[in-house]
Amino acid sequence: MSITFKKIIIATALSIAAASAFAEKIVLKYGHVGKPGSLFTASVEEFAKRANAKLGDMAEVQVFGSSQLGKDKELLQKLKLGQITFSLPSSVMSSVADEFGVFEMPYIIKDREHMKRVQGAIGESVLQKAANDKGYQILAYWENGFRHITNNTRPINTPDDLKGIKLRTPKGAWRVKMFKLYGANPTPMAFSEVFTALQTNVIDGQENPYAQIWSGKFQEVQKYLSITGHVYTPGYVLVSKKHFADLPGEVQKILLETAQETQAFVYDLAAQLETDLLQKLKDGGITVNDADKDAFIAASKPIYDEFSASLDGGAELVKAVQDLAN
Repeated sequence: MSITFKKIIIATALSIAAASAFAEKIVLKYGHVGKPGSLFTASVEEFAKRANAKLGDMAEVQVFGSSQLGKDKELLQKLKLGQITFSLPSSVMSSVADEFGVFEMPYIIKDREHMKRVQGAIGESVLQKAANDKGYQILAYWENGFRHITNNTRPINTPDDLKGIKLRTPKGAWRVKMFKLYGANPTPMAFSEVFTALQTNVIDGQENPYAQIWSGKFQEVQKYLSITGHVYTPGYVLVSKKHFADLPGEVQKILLETAQETQAFVYDLAAQLETDLLQKLKDGGITVNDADKDAFIAASKPIYDEFSASLDGGAELVKAVQDLAN
């Protein structure tokens, strides 16, 4: 055998081996709706950095933010189809399974320590089961945050101030019901469409955590920010139960552990952003006021009553969450 022919054989073998190794590396797509500078973006990128360091040549997490791979409901569908591996839904989970509507109840979550206790007490027994029944699996609980109202009409001090205001909400039934109860005209809309709708006066206002308000640049097209803190929305590290189970066991283990350990980073950053971004919003010229939360709490009883009556075990679920507040 000639030296040249041997070289060809060796080169071919190396090429095949390299191609095989490349083909075996699993690509794990993480789609989310957060914009650059948002808590979602920081959370997912931190997770990807940590996971990829552990995964090595087995797999790679690739991040696609700003609704590049679709809006929340499209991402949920792509999970089912196996077109993406992860999404980071928040309020939309109440449209996936009724049990997640408990987090739509006004002021039910007091702080992050309360949320941790809720996660431990009912995360697996109630919420994970509800997700599993719909074909999903929750790897970890991250955060969207405490939500506040911005608008161009007037400062919002009490629910009465919302009367007639066309307010964008996520596409979840309970948020719509809540703002109708308060007297607003709620308009469900994808997050990616909100800035243009505010800019063109299609809507008067919206409600989101500071990180989403800031990263969405809503302060550029809104006059008033009212600190209501009316709802705390978790972020769910969500996968397809079926497609996640198809991944190699070691990959599953790394992803699950990393998603859960990233929660501490997310909560620390979220707490810091609450202070930093509120100051930035004030410095940017938006008029800020502290709403009368007691007035909102008093006006919220009917939404609790309806949720408790509409879901089998709803009253017990609400009580379980409330009992963990202290």
